[in-house]
Amino acid sequence: MNRPARLVTAALTASAALLLTACGSGGGDGSSSSDKIAGADSGDKASASPSVSTSADGIDRPAVKLPSDMKMVFEGRQTGDAVKDAILADNERTVSTVWQAMAYGDLKKSGMAFYYTDNALVGIYQYAKGAIDKKTSWAGTLRYFDRQVTVFDKKSAALTYCVDESKADLKDRETNKLQGTKTTPNSYVFYNLGLKKNKEGVWQTWDLTEDRGSQKCQP
Repeated sequence: MNRPARLVTAALTASAALLLTACGSGGGDGSSSSDKIAGADSGDKASASPSVSTSADGIDRPAVKLPSDMKMVFEGRQTGDAVKDAILADNERTVSTVWQAMAYGDLKKSGMAFYYTDNALVGIYQYAKGAIDKKTSWAGTLRYFDRQVTVFDKKSAALTYCVDESKADLKDRETNKLQGTKTTPNSYVFYNLGLKKNKEGVWQTWDLTEDRGSQKCQP
């Protein structure tokens, strides 16, 4: 396995099986419950981090800060539709919590339990824990593009997008050494997410699938 995001991106099938076997970081079978997950207390507003900040929408959110060598570029942030823009903004926060956990090796203060729920939370937790146990992170830039939101009703939606991993690389969290990779068709990944709005107003990811090397995302 020599592509960074085969380890640094979490992927769930519809049955919540984590697609990380190539990296040997373990997977989830969906049988675990969120009460065994660090940072997932109870209720819709799990206390994922003691450090929170109030955003423009009045929601107290876990603070997320990534190291300077871990960058993300999100295209198409403004659609002109307030609901879709809120979904896209929460998605940016959602993926950032996973990278924060990996960067600092801390599940409890990552914020993942604030933005992930149900099968997705179980899979993401197991994925992040596996990476942290291996002291693995990443550096470089991930580009999120062609983000498309479908709103079903006031509390449910779907989001699809592509990720360009060609400028990201695996990093040993202890030595800070990079692995070095080549760009291949598998450097481009298509994601499909199921979302629902909780009582706090947060658009949480409850399910996700990936298609690595998808023709939809090739340059």
